[in-house]
Order: sequence, then C-alpha cells, then structure tokens
Amino acid sequence: MSEQQSSRGQQSVVDDLYAESHHWHLNTGEETIHAKRIGGKWRKIRWATASFWLLFFFGPYLQWGDRQAILFDIPNRQFHILGMTILPQDFWMLSLTLLFFALLLAVATAMAGRVFCGFFCFQTVWTDVFTWLENILEGAPPKRRKLDKAPLDFNKIRIKLTKHLVWLLISVMTGISFVAWFYGAFELWADLFSLQVGTVALATIGLFTAGTYVLAGYMREQACFWLCPYARIQGVMIDKTTVVPTYDFHRGEPRGRIKKGEKASERTTGDCIDCKQCIAVCPTGVDIRHGQQEGCIMCALCIDACDEVMDKVGRPKGLIRYESYEALETQQKPKPIWLRPRVWVYTGIMTAALIGIALGLNSLDALELKVIHARQPLFVLQSDGSIQNKYTLKILNKMTEDVPVTVSATGPEGLLLVDADQEITARNGKVTARTVFVRVPRENLVQENSPLVFRIEGNTGNDVLTSERKSVFIGPSR
Repeated sequence: MSEQQSSRGQQSVVDDLYAESHHWHLNTGEETIHAKRIGGKWRKIRWATASFWLLFFFGPYLQWGDRQAILFDIPNRQFHILGMTILPQDFWMLSLTLLFFALLLAVATAMAGRVFCGFFCFQTVWTDVFTWLENILEGAPPKRRKLDKAPLDFNKIRIKLTKHLVWLLISVMTGISFVAWFYGAFELWADLFSLQVGTVALATIGLFTAGTYVLAGYMREQACFWLCPYARIQGVMIDKTTVVPTYDFHRGEPRGRIKKGEKASERTTGDCIDCKQCIAVCPTGVDIRHGQQEGCIMCALCIDACDEVMDKVGRPKGLIRYESYEALETQQKPKPIWLRPRVWVYTGIMTAALIGIALGLNSLDALELKVIHARQPLFVLQSDGSIQNKYTLKILNKMTEDVPVTVSATGPEGLLLVDADQEITARNGKVTARTVFVRVPRENLVQENSPLVFRIEGNTGNDVLTSERKSVFIGPSR
C-alpha cells in the first residue's frame, strides 16, 4: 500500500471518529452518558474481575453437609462458614477481617489508584451489565441517543419495556440473592412461593431491588460523583508514585488532526489526534487528557480505545497507559514499591490482622466451657466433715445440632463431683447452664484455695469434642 493510500485510510478513520465527537463531554447529570463499548485487553480483564460477583448470586446455593455452606444466621446470632460456626463471642475476628480489607483497599489505592472502583465495585459491575444489555437491545450510542429523542411509538415502547423488564429481573434477583445469605437460599424460595416470607426479608428484597434498579439503571456514574465517599478521599491516598491510567502529554501534545496527504516526516503535532475516543468509552464521561479527576474510576477502557486508534493511524500504542506521574514527568522508572514506607506500614498491619484471624480460627472450639464459682457462700461444711463448693457451668455449643455432654473434674485428692454420671444436653448455638457441686474431704485440703479443672466431653457420633476450664476449690483457712 502506498503512503498516499495509507494516508487516505487514516484520514477516513479520523473523519469517522470526529463525526461523533460532539456528543462527548463531561456530564454532571443533565443527560444520560451512552458510553461506547469496545473490546481490548482491559475490557477482558474487567469481565474477568466482574465474574467474581457470580459468587454473590450462586454462593447461597452451595451446601456443606446438611446446611448452607455460608449462612449468616442473624436471628440465632450464628455465622456458619463451611465447617465453622462463629458466635457473638468470636466476633472480635470480624473486626480484624474488616481491618484487613480496609487496609487492603488503602494499599491497592496507594499502589494503583481506584482499581477497586474500576474492576470490583458492585456499582461499577452492575452498571456495566445494565449498559451492556442496553447496548444489545437498543444498539450503539448513536442509535440509543436517536431512540431517546424519538417520539413515543410501539417500537420504542417495545424496546424500552423489554430493557426495563430485564433490568428489573436482575434487580429482583440481586435482592433475593442478598437475603439468601442470611435466610437460607432454598428456605427463602420456598417461603416466597408459599407467600410466607417475613416482612423484614421482603422489605430488604424490595430495598435492594429498588436500589439496584435506580443506581445501576439511572444514576450510573452520578452515584460515583455524588454518593460514593471513596472518590473524595482518594486524593489523600495516592501520590506521584501511584500507577494510574495516564495521558502521556510528552507524546500527545500539541494535539491535532491528521491532515489529508500529510507524511509522517511532515507532522507538526503530537500523537494525540483529538478524536475523543478516550472520552467516548469512559463510563463517567471524563477526559483523561486533563489529568486525574474525581470522576475517573480507573477502569482503563480509555487505554483500550486509544491503543485501537493508534493502531489505525499507524502510531505506537501507550499514549494512554498505566504509569505514575513521577515516571511521566521525569521520564525515569518509578521508585520501587518496597521503598515506599507507607506500603510497609499497611503491609505490617495487614499481616498482624491476618495472624490474629488465623489464631482465632485455630482456637475455635465446637464446645466452650465457662465456670462461675458461687460467692454466697464460698463453701459449705457437710455433715460428714467434707467441704462442698457450688459452681455454675456454662456450656456453649457452636454446632448445628444438640450434643450430649458429660462433666468431670480433677483437683484435690478425694474430690467428688456430685451426680457426675448425669448427662447434659448442650443446645445447638446456645449456652446451656448447669449447676454442679464438688466435695473434698477437709483433711485433703492443704491450702485455702486449691486448683481445680473442669472438663466436658461431647459425643457427636463422628467425633469427640472436649473443652477444659481452670477454677479453684475454696475451703476454710488453715
């Protein structure tokens, strides 16, 4: 192909791009942004990360034994996670988990900006799915704009009604899926079909349905602009070493259209041909060439768009790329991550939180025992001369089934646990209290306070569960 033919082809591409460019500008809510959808490396990565949310829809249907694999049973104050049951006494681990993920977000932001917003945020993902369906049903952005302005007729009603019904279906399924994590998926569907679902569950489904439908279908990028606090605090979490989608102004400026018949050696402008494709694909409508802005969710779709244009006009890719402003301004490699102090601070706290969570999970017992010594009286002198102490045993059963439990005790010589052969039924997910009496011959007490250990043993049929608790046996002063 001759240079003149190549120039004509490039000019044709640029003319097509400019034909739509007047539609693309920063929108503050006065009209709907119809972002152009294109393929590319970052689009594929976004679909891959968005697929994580499939777990949100299908996770409640996964079973572990005879119950839901993950069930947050708030009425009974129990969190069932695979084979573990976490009760309110273990909720300190929830604080460490929240701390870990909060710092993980801070680390990700310090290193790569708002990658959570661009690739994982439920608002971003749901909006992307809604606009993808809109693109399928209504067509590309020019067709959607034309349809919006067209008079109301049967065809417009048909298309719009279909779109909104699909949106509403996704919104309803979102609400049901959320409640299923707390209700039980199969029980929820059974109660929905039999019209026996509770008011709280039904109201929650309704709120999530309305929220999803409005936020993802109508507000879209405006939720990121006005409702999300993360957009406003990111400014203190990133610096010049943070790697973010960046416009290379060294290469791009001054901007200018490709002139018909212009040779590469005759170019007096930068690589940016001012086609505004980076704005056309942006879901929030920002112009990345103006630098980092509050509306940029760093989804990297502008990189795909710019690379595609650079291919078409015969210029190198990477005019818009993931880069730090430090590297862009100095034209040098950025400072390595391991030389950034706050990354080490974040990592240290995250590691401590993970260690705490691991230790907590490792120390979880299916049965827990607490022992309370009676204060009034501290001891009782029996008719046979022995000393008796009274204790209240509190047995916490974290299992999903009742467990028969036997109690034993070890301590001073001659210790007798009254009614030791009597079995206790520890109720599932609850604390079962039992009063027990311990007697010791007075002559065997060599001190006022003697160490005593209570032990419980539960048999589930498949496993033997045990727990111990130290206490004291109190006798008269010597």
